[in-house]
Amino acid sequence: MPRLWNETIDAHRRAVRDATLDATAALTAKHGLQSVTMSKIAEKTGIGRATLYKYFPDVESILRAWHERHVERHLEHLAAVRDEAGRSPVDRLRAVLEAFALISHERHDGELAALLHRGDHIARAHQQLTTFVRDLLAEGAKAGDFRQDVSPDELARFCLHALTAASSLPSKTAVRRLVTVTLAGLKPGR
Repeated sequence: MPRLWNETIDAHRRAVRDATLDATAALTAKHGLQSVTMSKIAEKTGIGRATLYKYFPDVESILRAWHERHVERHLEHLAAVRDEAGRSPVDRLRAVLEAFALISHERHDGELAALLHRGDHIARAHQQLTTFVRDLLAEGAKAGDFRQDVSPDELARFCLHALTAASSLPSKTAVRRLVTVTLAGLKPGR
């Protein structure tokens, strides 16, 4: 097949897939997980059910694909925040930790979160984020900005674990205070 034809087909497939993911997320948010069916998704997406089944075997697989895309976008956002935050490791780490804490602060439906926050994509994303934070901590430790008596890997795990508490905080102001407290634990000893 000509290259242009293949590119057109690939673009169409991506568009159908993205529309399906978006429609499923919207239906789930509006009506709840139990009321979403493949028929409703096909109708909202504007495609036939048979076509939908060519892309996904069931609602759960669509939600999982949507969540994978969602997590990937969070990681891309965190990388952009890191790259825009300035030159010092402290500024970059503060920006990344605050962005991560604010993401954690977003409210998630309990049933949907339980379904989606498991699996290989979550483990990979968590490892990528841990490495991301560890590298900033190692850079800052070399500059004398962060403590060196604890490995950067342990400190990264400490930061990320501490900041998951942001999910239960009442406000963004409280989230930012948690980030400040977490950063205080990284300062080098006297």
